Amino acid sequence: MRTRFESLGAYTPSTVRSTDELIAGLAVPRSLDLERITGIKNRRVHNSDPDDYESSFELAVRAMQDCLEHSDYSADDIDVVISVSITRFRGPDLFCYAPAFALMLRNAIGATRALAFDLSNACAGMMTGVLVLDRMIKAGVVRNGLVVSGEQITPISDTAMREISQPYDPQFAALTVGDAAVAVVVDDRGDDNDEIHYIELTTTAYGAEFCLGMPSDKSKGIAMYTDNRELASEKRYSQGLTRMSDFFAETGRTWESEKYDYWIHHQFSGPAIEHISRLSEQHFGTPMPQALNVMHEFGNTASTSHFLVLHEHLAQQRIPRGSKVLLIPEASGIVSGHLAATISRLEA
Repeated sequence: MRTRFESLGAYTPSTVRSTDELIAGLAVPRSLDLERITGIKNRRVHNSDPDDYESSFELAVRAMQDCLEHSDYSADDIDVVISVSITRFRGPDLFCYAPAFALMLRNAIGATRALAFDLSNACAGMMTGVLVLDRMIKAGVVRNGLVVSGEQITPISDTAMREISQPYDPQFAALTVGDAAVAVVVDDRGDDNDEIHYIELTTTAYGAEFCLGMPSDKSKGIAMYTDNRELASEKRYSQGLTRMSDFFAETGRTWESEKYDYWIHHQFSGPAIEHISRLSEQHFGTPMPQALNVMHEFGNTASTSHFLVLHEHLAQQRIPRGSKVLLIPEASGIVSGHLAATISRLEA
């Protein structure tokens, strides 16, 4: 059984907020070149107008609609809907735990015969959803499915702007995030031109506390507390590289034999991605493929980031048909791993 990415959709809000605006809006003004440190200049922020409010739900619905517009499947044809959002807002200050977000999204697009369930794995959510769907298809449980995430995550930036008070504050990483939604359809019609070759994820309990999202302990709102020094340590990155080496050895592969054309990292920091690339070149003894990024204009869009990169570069016709793309997660948990796919059908 061979699986593939059948279609891809995305939605980003129209409101742009710059890094300079965020720094200028800090409750305790300070000099901080966040754009240089992260490579992030702008990010998108949800519409907060009550007449057109863009919660996680509305963002996700629009991405699903865009995905189906590029698909040969209608909503009635979808066998399962998997929602993987970290944020599950249905309105201002309304975080939804039940019913399942996937159930509500399924009903919103009219896929009423589909199975529906939520899963959450921090910023590796979309890749985890694809992994689960890939395994469901290969087990014969379903023929196809849709994985979706809508991230209205900029409220953590608002909290950080109010509360940051230290030279090195655990909420600084919250200033990098942007709102976005993505959706992908995966089916059982893979071939040499379109195939998800493999997807493997590893979670290590070490460092689970290095990035935590929770209600703020100082004011109303949600917050994210991150130990950036620990998360960006060489020891952390080496875990993922070692696991990938083990995977190659177990499956009779080498980096050179895979012939990746592009790779996409989680969009959390440009300099950090460059550092990971240098470590990878040292580890595998070969140059790395061309990196695809959109963080400069969209920031860190949490679980949606890899597929937003894919969507934007496809829209700009920067990925030739038949390209082999490697997706590398970086997520709290700590989650590392890899997803490799050849894509020819996808368009945006």
